[in-house]
Amino acid sequence: MNNKRYIINALVLTVLISILSGCSTKRDSALTTELANIKLELARAELAQAEHADTSEPIETTELAATSEPADIDELADIKDIAEEGFIYGLPIVMNYAVMSEFTLDKDSGQYKDSYNRIYNDSQVFTYKDTTIVTPNSDTPYSMLWLDLRAEPMVVSVPAVPKERYYSVQFIDGNVYNYGYVGSRTTGTNSGNYLVAGPNWKGEAPVGIKEVFLSSTPFSLTVFRTQLFNTEDISNVIKVQAGYKVQSLSAFMKQPAPPEAATINFLPATTKGIKENFYTYLDAALQFVPMTSKNRAIRARLARIGVGPGKTFEFKDLALEHKADVSQAIRDGDKKINDFLATGMKNINGWKLGALFGDLSFYNGNWLKRAAAARAGIFGNDALEAMYPMTRTDANGEPLDGSKHNYTLTFPADQLPPVNAFWSVTMYNGKTQFLIKNPINRYLINSPMLTDMHKNEDGSLTLYIQKDSPGKTKEANWLPAPDGPIYLVMRLYWPKVEAPSILPIGKGTWAPAPVVQVQ
Repeated sequence: MNNKRYIINALVLTVLISILSGCSTKRDSALTTELANIKLELARAELAQAEHADTSEPIETTELAATSEPADIDELADIKDIAEEGFIYGLPIVMNYAVMSEFTLDKDSGQYKDSYNRIYNDSQVFTYKDTTIVTPNSDTPYSMLWLDLRAEPMVVSVPAVPKERYYSVQFIDGNVYNYGYVGSRTTGTNSGNYLVAGPNWKGEAPVGIKEVFLSSTPFSLTVFRTQLFNTEDISNVIKVQAGYKVQSLSAFMKQPAPPEAATINFLPATTKGIKENFYTYLDAALQFVPMTSKNRAIRARLARIGVGPGKTFEFKDLALEHKADVSQAIRDGDKKINDFLATGMKNINGWKLGALFGDLSFYNGNWLKRAAAARAGIFGNDALEAMYPMTRTDANGEPLDGSKHNYTLTFPADQLPPVNAFWSVTMYNGKTQFLIKNPINRYLINSPMLTDMHKNEDGSLTLYIQKDSPGKTKEANWLPAPDGPIYLVMRLYWPKVEAPSILPIGKGTWAPAPVVQVQ
């Protein structure tokens, strides 16, 4: 698309948005679809521009496999550097592939949800038994959908949702880019149909589609979050979940289906096996990540050590010295990721704040930031959808440890987290980043629980963070801690942008209160 047409369409889009904003209940379906197609064209242009490419066509992975023959590893002086860069680049991709394997491919994984293009609705929040995704939320029952977009696009439909109930639908591709949202913040609470397409689709949205989302990979995860107010509210959540639907584009248009995509013999992978089998998993995962101008350089370097589509990296076949190099590369890459999380974010009252999650343009080839995001909690939201202050230290910078100390977190009067939806503080095991087993089955404290909690005489709210009960009179405010290292994550869903606000990061008019060690 040339610049002139891009500008014209942008102006048309502005006019259409203005027109549609004046429609309260009845929106013209053809006009809505035309808006969707203009936004689709703009999205394709933006994708091409973000990739600094002459075309929005992704470069086929087979091109790299055919043109980048691996060098003799025994003659490579920079194998460690390549392996380290590859670890940082590939960690989110491998983590995503392993989760996909356990959730969608391996029915015996213990974490299996459902096959491709089928929505799995969880009728409960995550607990300590869920060990596939690190730092999971326990606020919203998840619905999950892994899309196979190879044969044709899919249509995801949402029901009308009560305005007081927050929900979001997050689209995440195999690069672990958040490439689109539906929900309370972005599209409102009315029902709607949304088309999701893979990287090679060139069609237009049919009538009845409100928006088109483009995935950079043929396999993509869709995460639905539906707010749960309390345990008695689960039946209402289930009713909302029943309205989430998915169907192929051909079924939506009542047309014959195209030929099915070829069957794939996926390499089995587990989240626990990532460290031991990292480059083998990366080989497998990169088959489903098209090469682009953005990742061409790192993919070419990885190909030199035999990592990439159609290749098989065998750690066991390496010479002893190169095994040591590769092992050290993973350790060094790991350290850089952890250092980024420790020093590359804003430190406010001991909490780390940063915008870690976003789309292709957001990362712009910053593989270290993307790896840090996956490490902090893969599949996290964009900052405008949710902010995630996180801490492993108290107000004095000392590591949080439930085996050694008790702690408090006090929100001053009228200074609870400023959100349009709701907020929470969740406890994790500091070593594993999983939820912890505890005697009252409480993994978090959130704003819907406020009516049952006790405030101090001055109106402030104190949370008691410790492994043992603080006593019956304080138990309503107790957030059980592990008998060891603590990792705390605050979640602000749909954070306010007007004062008081946590945004912009590091300059907001609201800051999380410090975690204080009880003397």
